[in-house]
Amino acid sequence: MTIGDLIAVARHHATVEVSREAVVQERILRSRQVIQRAIADGCAIYGVTTGFGGMSHVAISPDQAAALQANLLCFLKTGCGERLPEHDVRSGMLLRANSLARGVSGVRPELIERLARFLNERVTPHVMSLGSIGASGDLVPLSYVAGALIGSDNGYLVDMPGETVTAVTALKRLGLEPITLEPKEGLALVNGTSMLTGIAAGCSHDAWQLAAMSLAAHAVMLQALMASGQPFAPFIHDHKPHPGQRFAAARMVELLAGSKFIRTLKAERECQEGAVPIQDRYSVRCLPQYFGPILDGLATIRKQIEVEMNSATDNPLLDPASDTSYHGGNFLGQYIAVGMDQCRYYLGLVAKHLDVQISVLMEPAFSGGLSASLVGNPQRSVNMGLKGLQLVGNSIMPLIGFYGNSLADRFPTHAEQFNQNINSQGFGSAHLARQSVALSRQHVAIALIVGIQAVELRTRMLTNHCDARRLLSAATIPLYETLYALFGKSPDPSRPLVFNDNEQSLDHFLNAITADMAGSGRLWQAIEPLMDRFDSCSTECGS
Repeated sequence: MTIGDLIAVARHHATVEVSREAVVQERILRSRQVIQRAIADGCAIYGVTTGFGGMSHVAISPDQAAALQANLLCFLKTGCGERLPEHDVRSGMLLRANSLARGVSGVRPELIERLARFLNERVTPHVMSLGSIGASGDLVPLSYVAGALIGSDNGYLVDMPGETVTAVTALKRLGLEPITLEPKEGLALVNGTSMLTGIAAGCSHDAWQLAAMSLAAHAVMLQALMASGQPFAPFIHDHKPHPGQRFAAARMVELLAGSKFIRTLKAERECQEGAVPIQDRYSVRCLPQYFGPILDGLATIRKQIEVEMNSATDNPLLDPASDTSYHGGNFLGQYIAVGMDQCRYYLGLVAKHLDVQISVLMEPAFSGGLSASLVGNPQRSVNMGLKGLQLVGNSIMPLIGFYGNSLADRFPTHAEQFNQNINSQGFGSAHLARQSVALSRQHVAIALIVGIQAVELRTRMLTNHCDARRLLSAATIPLYETLYALFGKSPDPSRPLVFNDNEQSLDHFLNAITADMAGSGRLWQAIEPLMDRFDSCSTECGS
């Protein structure tokens, strides 16, 4: 399963089906038989014939083994905070099914089939955003999925299309009976990294898209600055061949190709001394070197998430071939915790760079003569241009940077009588990453508005009209046109996007952009060739 597969199911409701291959079904059944034999033979298996956590020394008799699983859901029903978004819960359900289908967890096939049925029927349990330390997996969040899945009682709520009902009601509507958990099954449902990994997969997808859109926004802003194309020449990056750096430089070459704004090497050689700086500021000239490690890092995170997505993450794991139960720690979400810490850090770097580029464009001394704060109509003295927009950007960027602080190294060590004396905090780290993504969408939206306004003002300086399509590169024209369409406008040759302050509300522009990036995705379609390149980078970049 890839991140793309997960997004298709979680957000776009693609159909899920459990494999009917004999080898898969046999593996699931044989792992179940390991549990049954162990109970019959009186063997000790954690969470089956013993208590949980620091109480694993407590022996559980065979006649209490099923009650132990039901009780597990009872004492874990402690979630609090706001509800997780539907798509994140669906992601966790999908990954729990995928983990159990590996056939080393000892559950009946019916439980896996029911997870798939819930996904296909759009039955989504209510899961809270607080309650997992990412060790022993996502015990509390997944317990709400498990309780809803089996129809434990009316205390578990689910969303069905258009309404909220109890899990018991949902089962009746689907023609399903409540399930009594058998030994190991409750533990197998809740003991894993599925929820935190599902959230992380969505964040990784979104961060990857935002990195691409940020490069596109830079391409528009660089054209407004009449930047040199020389810093992106392959010759430079062949002599410092980091994969991400080379990829970023190549994409900028493609994004800027054919632009009538960008200075060519020939033009620079012919320019008079002192007329134009021989080289641009670092925010332009070092863009590939700056973005390179971001892209390499995000690509590495994607690969690690996909390994976790396709892993068995509960404990103990059962080997039918040797009739052995292995007690280990695949439930620790450390890869995801560290990855999401890094993802938030990289989003902070992206925001920092965009913020610098915005500030250059807003100041005439640095922008090459564009109006202060990109005022559209300088003849009206009360116009302040995009000053307020920059203030909002300055309020968002530090927050994104703050979210880049690590969480994985800040765990308490006393959970479950010191049984969980290390933990990943992967769920919390992924939860913070979702918030960082939402902030980053707002910040990228600001950069796009600034870029459009700036490139139109530059067009007016060069041609006495404001329709930038006549000078923009071919790769950035669809983005330019799509932004206007989202605003319900068309480019006006006689005036830039923002002419007088009192003629529009910029918050409407921001909301249109962020809603599109989170929903319908017309902006992603506008940079589809770039997104296709990013798909290849996810395998080429990183470690």
